[in-house]
Amino acid sequence: MAWTGQMAKLDEFRFEIPKSFKPCMRTSAVIYADDKMIQSVRGDNAPEQAANVACMPGIVGKSLAMPDIHWGYGFPIGGVAAFDSESGVISPGGIGYDINCGVKLVRTDLCVRDVEKDIKKLIDTIYENVPSGVGEKGKLHLSGKQVDEVLDMGAKWAVEHGYGWEDDLASSEESGHMKTADSSKVDSKAKQRGAPQLGTLGGGNHFLEIQRVEKIFDPDAAKVFGILSTDQIMVSIHSGSRGCGHQIASDYIRIMEGALRKYNISVPDRQLACAPVNSQEGQDCFGAMSAAANYAWANRQIILHWVRESFEQALGRKPEEIGMKSVYDVAHNICKLEEHELEGKRRRLYVHRKGATRAFDSSRSEVPQQYRAVGQPVLIPGDMGSASYVLVGTAGAMKETYGSTCHGAGRLMSRSAASRKYTASEVVSMLRGRGIYIRAASKEGIIEEAPGAYKNVDDVVRIAHGAGISRMVARLKPLGVMKG
Repeated sequence: MAWTGQMAKLDEFRFEIPKSFKPCMRTSAVIYADDKMIQSVRGDNAPEQAANVACMPGIVGKSLAMPDIHWGYGFPIGGVAAFDSESGVISPGGIGYDINCGVKLVRTDLCVRDVEKDIKKLIDTIYENVPSGVGEKGKLHLSGKQVDEVLDMGAKWAVEHGYGWEDDLASSEESGHMKTADSSKVDSKAKQRGAPQLGTLGGGNHFLEIQRVEKIFDPDAAKVFGILSTDQIMVSIHSGSRGCGHQIASDYIRIMEGALRKYNISVPDRQLACAPVNSQEGQDCFGAMSAAANYAWANRQIILHWVRESFEQALGRKPEEIGMKSVYDVAHNICKLEEHELEGKRRRLYVHRKGATRAFDSSRSEVPQQYRAVGQPVLIPGDMGSASYVLVGTAGAMKETYGSTCHGAGRLMSRSAASRKYTASEVVSMLRGRGIYIRAASKEGIIEEAPGAYKNVDDVVRIAHGAGISRMVARLKPLGVMKG
């Protein structure tokens, strides 16, 4: 359904839904887009969701939407909103069902000529070593105590148990461990779903790609990130908190629906169900969702370990020998308590990012020490037939978006619509024509993620760069893709 509401163009890359659009709006909503992109943004009614978020209690600043905005549950995907740490709310709809869905980027010292004959072998080996697919169970079988440890410790648990290197933690958002996690706030059903799935890729838009550096835009930042030349081989891992996170989201959405009545909170859409941040429900939700974020960081860390083993098996060279280091691991579905400057004052805010990536600049202590000279790496996956990007955080993002930017290409077409338009063989043939080898767990996973189902990631990144909320560093092209 196309959206026909009020919207004003602020400049080349910003549009605003005025506070007057709805009586309940406490602030305006700003959408990052250009004249071309705004047409597709209007196409799926997502701006209505951005306006609805502006109605929520305790919201500060603007309701924000990144250029990859599209329809989601409650919040639009691509939505960012911050809430006061005393008078604000926590909303599961502002994070989504796949808590801490995110991306881990790995660099190598290899170049295309080192692997071009082995791409199929590499992807097939990874496919054998990393379980994938909807509901797929993994190779680990965790006890109840171990699940609690993962939920509380995150990627640190994985490294301590031999799945990775110590410096992997230093190159991750939150060092792969949110200290606000509380496994006691996670229901037993979520733990049961999580126990057999740690170290699995999952289905849907999750993927694992072997990529080559196609272009470097910012040589100085690229060098700091370990991106040294075009044709360098990189690996991207895109996954989340699996069934564990989905169950936690479902449980707390139900709890928050009760909280609306208990605290007499009015929202224009029940999918925005929420509770005061300092209520028992609010703090329990924050602790449980932080635990789900830890599960996701542990999940990607274990996948990285098995990817390293796969490279060694396929190429006969140890990962240390080929410089297979983690560049960064970033979340794009998360809520975090952060300090930001707002109207000249430092304030503690619960920042909800749903389909949006943290993009802190060099001034922030949260940025790993090795990147402090340039800012935080930002990882933006595109569709499997085009490209992904490495960006860097900016002062503009700190000023305007609570240090946030886009998270990917953003869907242009629903999964059901993609299923009606494409066949698996067509997609595989198209990818082959672009020199990309794909191995997938299902035909559905290929069809639903057809490149034509997504916006042009070049446009999304160009807008984020043009608006100054992140800066382009490098463009990566896929050579081989593993899908669930």
